[in-house]
Amino acid sequence: MNFLQHVKTILKIHGKAAIVIPDNVLFEGGAGETIRKKLLTTCDVHTLLRLPTGLFYAQGVKANVLFFDKKPASDKPWTDKLWIYDLRTNKHFTLKESPLRFTDLEEFIECYNSENRHERKESERFKVFTYDELMQRNKVNFDIFWLRDESMEDLENLPDPEVIAQEIVESLEFALEQFKGIYEELAEE
Repeated sequence: MNFLQHVKTILKIHGKAAIVIPDNVLFEGGAGETIRKKLLTTCDVHTLLRLPTGLFYAQGVKANVLFFDKKPASDKPWTDKLWIYDLRTNKHFTLKESPLRFTDLEEFIECYNSENRHERKESERFKVFTYDELMQRNKVNFDIFWLRDESMEDLENLPDPEVIAQEIVESLEFALEQFKGIYEELAEE
């Protein structure tokens, strides 16, 4: 969260950024929600690339690339639409046997349409969400997915136990943090 805030702060007006962030930045409550709201208002947050698990961080940790352009002060929020590309669901990469290659990113590059971002088209992996839809989500949560994860139905191809355990730990830590927030709010009342 601090790194995202720092980059936004030092970015010049009309500057462009693409930042690798872990999943918790997409859904964390409290300060996370405040930061996401501010980012949507002061910047054009236009693209989120959901990366395969364990690509930049430890195995089991999920990461994303958030693309945004800083804009001058305005009464109206700068973000109109957030396009999300899911390169994670039903995609399995490893550092040695099946590494991510440039060819795996070609569809995202085509969908991103750097020549004219305003002429993008939805696809199975690339969906658009409006500013209003994002603001209506609980805690302005950007952790959005729509593809059915086939590995959860195919018991023969479940992720390694370490990956499952890490995901459980992350989920429990997130839930504990949410309960702490509720407890603190109740204690203040």
